[in-house]
Amino acid sequence: MSEDLKRTTLYHTHTQLGAKLIEFGGWEMPVQYSNIIEEHLTVRSKMGMFDLSHMGEIEISGKGALKLLQRLITNDAAGKLVDGRVLYSPMCNLAGGIIDDLLVYRLAEDRYMLVVNASNIRQDFEWICANNNENAEVEDHSNRTVLIALQGQSSVQTLQMLSDIDVTTIKYYWFQEGHIQGIPVIISRTGYTGEVGFELYTGSCYGATLWDSLYKSVIAEEGLPVGLGARDTLRLEAGLPLHGNDIDQTTTPFESRLNWAVSLKKGDFIGREALIEQKKQGIVNRLIGFRMLDRSIARSHYPIYQDGECISEVTSGGLSPTLGVSIGLAYLPSGKGKVGSKIEIQIRQKLHPAEVVPIPFYRSQELTA
Repeated sequence: MSEDLKRTTLYHTHTQLGAKLIEFGGWEMPVQYSNIIEEHLTVRSKMGMFDLSHMGEIEISGKGALKLLQRLITNDAAGKLVDGRVLYSPMCNLAGGIIDDLLVYRLAEDRYMLVVNASNIRQDFEWICANNNENAEVEDHSNRTVLIALQGQSSVQTLQMLSDIDVTTIKYYWFQEGHIQGIPVIISRTGYTGEVGFELYTGSCYGATLWDSLYKSVIAEEGLPVGLGARDTLRLEAGLPLHGNDIDQTTTPFESRLNWAVSLKKGDFIGREALIEQKKQGIVNRLIGFRMLDRSIARSHYPIYQDGECISEVTSGGLSPTLGVSIGLAYLPSGKGKVGSKIEIQIRQKLHPAEVVPIPFYRSQELTA
């Protein structure tokens, strides 16, 4: 493995646990500890803990912070955010393509934390700085931040036993600052698994101690540490797009079914005119979900056929451990991707039957209530 790969603060913890490490977005990260299916099903039935410290944290502060943020993202931070709330949003280029999708935390009226994808940290930081005409302060806190996720049905009661605040009162996409075993932590009711859970931010100096405190309780409750392999199958079941696979600078929020995170009425933002024009002209391609109708497994980049014609390719695909069938995401022409439409996936020169189905494939009842 390349010596140039970055490592999180918890790298040695993962090696001690016997994790299998791989390259991911320039980082050396655990793909699994036991096996992917076991880790996946444990999150669905009990809980799992993840090291997500490769993700980036960029802070925007000062009098011009909100104005800069409103120009950068498609969602409406001014209209939707208050202290303690989290907002999901794409960040687009002038053509409406998705530079990244991120979470925005309002820490104070003039202070925001943006959580960005690991492989986009430098690119996002430079884009934000290049568009900073508001004299806001922009700082990259990625190297000084540890992010650990605790996901699954048992995560609420487990975290409650360790925290000095009532985590049961934190609503979905809200956060509070508190302590876990004396460690200062931002406790966020968010996740990338389709399950109830939390994402926990702390300083890098506390990372190993926080992991150890959580690990003991997780194992005691029959949970597991979870790698990137199960994180990917969990997010796919939840129908959550992965930047670089399902969304990128060639796809727009309207094509990606992220129109709910676009506020054209809020005023000017980068990419707004292109999105208005696309909406006016009509969406040609749209992200859809599909499931295989036989036992074959669809993977990224496999060709998709309909009526003998190759019309697209799989953007994300794999076996769903929860559902027991292969599922995937792809962009199909609007007239060809209606729910119930039959398609075929080419696997090793043979076409296998599949069907367009609603997204998400799975979502916890607690998140849909």
